[in-house]
Amino acid sequence: MRILALFTSILISFVSSAQWYESQGSAYILNNDRETARTEAMENALKKALLVAGASVSSAQRVINGLLTQDELSIRASGTVNSIELIDESYQGDMLKVTIRADIFPQEQQCFAADFKKSMLVTKAQLLHREQANIGKIYNLDKKLVARFADKLGEKSRYIDIKLANKSSIPFSRYNRSFDQEKIKYLAVELGQRFDTQFVLFTEVIDVSFDGEVLNQWQFWQEDNFDRHFDTAFYIYSTDNGELLWDSHYQNKAPWTFGKRESIDLNGQSFWQSAYGRMLDRTLDDALLDIDESLMCQQTRARIVRVEGNEVIVNVGKRQGVKLGDKFSLLHLNSFTSDQGKMYTGYNVSNHMVTVSEVFQDSAVAKTTNQNLLGNIQINDLAVKQDP
Repeated sequence: MRILALFTSILISFVSSAQWYESQGSAYILNNDRETARTEAMENALKKALLVAGASVSSAQRVINGLLTQDELSIRASGTVNSIELIDESYQGDMLKVTIRADIFPQEQQCFAADFKKSMLVTKAQLLHREQANIGKIYNLDKKLVARFADKLGEKSRYIDIKLANKSSIPFSRYNRSFDQEKIKYLAVELGQRFDTQFVLFTEVIDVSFDGEVLNQWQFWQEDNFDRHFDTAFYIYSTDNGELLWDSHYQNKAPWTFGKRESIDLNGQSFWQSAYGRMLDRTLDDALLDIDESLMCQQTRARIVRVEGNEVIVNVGKRQGVKLGDKFSLLHLNSFTSDQGKMYTGYNVSNHMVTVSEVFQDSAVAKTTNQNLLGNIQINDLAVKQDP
């Protein structure tokens, strides 16, 4: 009886603490492989549920026949998935959609940095092999792709506040191909200062070539259809010191269902609703979740844009989650360039602490609590929010 009572109390305690989250995921069915598509769709749905719950998966999970092979998943931030159910599965042409219900058991420790949105500049992508865009005349894919990605980040990201700089090319890919990391550092810092952001996202479209195998050989009266690749890489750099914080490479392919001589309107819904366009969207959705996860616990560092007496103005505000009474420590920027031309960045932690007294949409005013002057704090120094 004692054992039964103990078990019952533990079960009641667990059920009262755990929370169910229902989410949807989708995946393109390639070569009639429904099992792989189900795996990808469930992983996508699970990541969405975890982000909504304030947690994040540390690695992709293995799913077989709609059931997780592990009883417990490793969560980086603030929760553990105790169980998962596949509650709906439907097919729309070559797209599989699933609905899952995940039981996420929260832990006491939360990712404190997730309280603030991080400002990130999204730059124009670089199409590395423009000759591959000849079929379909999709030369504008680099520009349209990041514009669509920026829209997705603006609508769905929980931790990122974006700015889009999509009108002019930047030399990132040239520096990246030549392994010139120092020039990339200077580029990231310069862009951060120009656009007033903490991070910058660079994108390379590496491959949009075709497979050699015809998909519809038996339909001899139709024009041949081929799989077309989409190989892309994303890089996120800190604009404080130019360091690479995160990068990831995505490879997918889907049937190209348009004519060989047809010019494609990348603004039209017919492209984005095609098999290839839906695959691009799914890849962007996966990248969005990964970027959200990677930046969720990155410390938000506000840039000081004005100093006067015992008062500073910082470049974060209501839109990034700043509230009256928030406290910030101040970091004095201490950068130098070596004789070899390498840039090194350091910070001196100031003894001063400031408290937010006014909040605007994209800025805030903060003052020292003891009315002391701020000494050597300067414009472009940093303010870091303190734990409550």
